[in-house]
Amino acid sequence: MADAGSLTHAGDALHLSQSAVSRQIRALEEGLGTTLFHRHARGLILTEQGELLFEATSAMAKKLESASARIRDSEEEVFGELRVTTTTGFGTLWLAPRLTKLYDRYPDLKIDLMLEERVLDLPMREADVAIRMKEPAQADLIRKRLLNIRMRLYATPAYLEKAGVPQEIEDLRKHRLICQTPRFPQVQAGAQLARQVLAFDQSSTLTVNNYFGVLQAVLNNIGIGILPDYLTADFPDIQRVLPDLESVEVPVFLAYPEELRSSRRVTAFRDFIQEEILAYRRHQAGDST
Repeated sequence: MADAGSLTHAGDALHLSQSAVSRQIRALEEGLGTTLFHRHARGLILTEQGELLFEATSAMAKKLESASARIRDSEEEVFGELRVTTTTGFGTLWLAPRLTKLYDRYPDLKIDLMLEERVLDLPMREADVAIRMKEPAQADLIRKRLLNIRMRLYATPAYLEKAGVPQEIEDLRKHRLICQTPRFPQVQAGAQLARQVLAFDQSSTLTVNNYFGVLQAVLNNIGIGILPDYLTADFPDIQRVLPDLESVEVPVFLAYPEELRSSRRVTAFRDFIQEEILAYRRHQAGDST
């Protein structure tokens, strides 16, 4: 009724007569002991009490629609919304460029990609699936270790030709270092490596609050950047600097709530990620031989 704006339109939507709709409204108002609509010549407008009831019932309707979609999703084709959370770096630099393949396979899928360093609460349904740089500590989660990554130093051949190739770690004092801003949340291994190289008190540095910005600066020949090694598959033109200098291994986990075990959306996304990780590993193995 609130959506329709008039008894006539509401009756058409509900397949009821105008008088039947009017009786139901009166019965509801009498039951609640309040007026829900202001009547005027052009139709009906919700009162303040009507607005409160409309908001509550709209929220309930959305939850029912979501639950119905999840039930259908376990039995039918892959469609509907999937909320995925991961870090800004992994999401922008590795995951998002590969989603074309997933959409080609499942064109009716709606992905809500939430990129932030804060770990969202999966059991509380802040997201459906998470890809994180540490094993989730929350209970009632299905988790799978995807791969291990390391933070390393990279630069473009153009920058190194101009500024020289450092041969040992002390040479970094002569170069511009690019890394994530130490005060911003990030993978601890990357932060430790950044502190190690910044200890040489370079005269010029560039700090950015995410790896996407670090990569853009490296690609534009600004300096030597600390970046995750998963980038090398998609950016073969960047060159590793000081091959013996790297962070400790960082595990990458995929996780989702136990209650979504049978969800077709989650299963499709999980299988897709595993396929892409396998392809990435093969690429890395080929580069190392």
